[in-house]
Amino acid sequence: MTVLDDLDVGRPFPLGVNYWPRRKAMYWWKDFEPAEVAEEFDLIAELGLRLVRIFLLWEDFQPTPRAVSEPALAHLETVCELAAARGLGLDVTFFTGHMSGPNWAPSWLLGGSQPVPAGRQVISDGDLDAGPYRDPYTDSLALEAAELQLRTVIGRLAGHPGVWAWNLGNEPDNFAVPATDEDGAAWAGRMLGLMAELDPARHRTVGLHAPSLSSHNHLRADQVFAAADFAVMHAYPIYANFGGDPLDPDIVPFATALTAALSGKPTLMEEFGACTAPPGSDTVDWQWSHHGRDHRQVMVGEERLAEHVEQVLPRLVEVGSRGAVMWCFADYHESLWDRPPCDVQLHERHFGLVRPDGSLKPHAEVLRRFIASGPIIGEPSARARMEVDGAAFYADPEAAALALYRDFRSAR
Repeated sequence: MTVLDDLDVGRPFPLGVNYWPRRKAMYWWKDFEPAEVAEEFDLIAELGLRLVRIFLLWEDFQPTPRAVSEPALAHLETVCELAAARGLGLDVTFFTGHMSGPNWAPSWLLGGSQPVPAGRQVISDGDLDAGPYRDPYTDSLALEAAELQLRTVIGRLAGHPGVWAWNLGNEPDNFAVPATDEDGAAWAGRMLGLMAELDPARHRTVGLHAPSLSSHNHLRADQVFAAADFAVMHAYPIYANFGGDPLDPDIVPFATALTAALSGKPTLMEEFGACTAPPGSDTVDWQWSHHGRDHRQVMVGEERLAEHVEQVLPRLVEVGSRGAVMWCFADYHESLWDRPPCDVQLHERHFGLVRPDGSLKPHAEVLRRFIASGPIIGEPSARARMEVDGAAFYADPEAAALALYRDFRSAR
């Protein structure tokens, strides 16, 4: 079997979930409990999901630029064993980095002049108001440290049956925007090339999101995925919907099809979903303030989200997506609500398939039924077969994406 065989047309359509433990969230590597992970992986497998995306929080895995944490690496190896024992494949995401609002940075990366995008909170070694950091795309220390982490982690786990893919980052422009397109492309090519050298039998990708399809964030889908063997995209209609319905079921398949057209690579939808209102509630707008800053977020009724997921999944098959990975496994337990990200980003508490008490939300059952129906990866439909020139598209990506989206919707 080649590295791409399990993403070929005619193979089973893989479904999965992005994972942080319900009771630990971003703190699980510091407070690791194998029994907790085993219990939650059991539930994921019982639902019929195949893929689990996990995140290597950068400060936990690399406390200094010249050393990878041996305890964290041992914990990761345990997670790989637990996944393999349950027939799950891990999408292992390096250099996290941005996650659920804040940016989590190792202390040795601080002290540079890299602007923090959108004034995001920077957290480092317990400091909840850390400063700016080095440019991870061009700074020599940052690049050498990144290569060391890849060599150490992949060197330890290359070929492990629990690893399905190595992922270069999670929405890296939310952590730091490259200064130029060339910087973004060179960084991706260098790191993905090293991944291929270290473990040629595993998938390689980069976790880009919708701004790479609609803005000048210098991580272009036509360039960044050049050295990947498949592309991914993260799309949330509650955030980016071209001014339309925050549960527009065409946004997620469109983002998948556009990424495939730009990259020329098989494309998987790696993040989609929505935050939910309390059980029994209709869709509502939440508004709150923190430190003088106003926040607003639509919170989708649980039954309405289930309907949305039921609409999106067959559309993803229709456009030739190589799979789908929901955000995310669980709502976070109330014991985490006074800690980042849940203390400020209140909606981040409620994105899960599983409620804080461990019970399943309705869209978890939608996933179970869809998997049981035996979906197969297919050829993209006519409306998904876009012809897009990367240079012309990125001259004005927002206008180009909107025009293509209108065509995509009208062709249904």
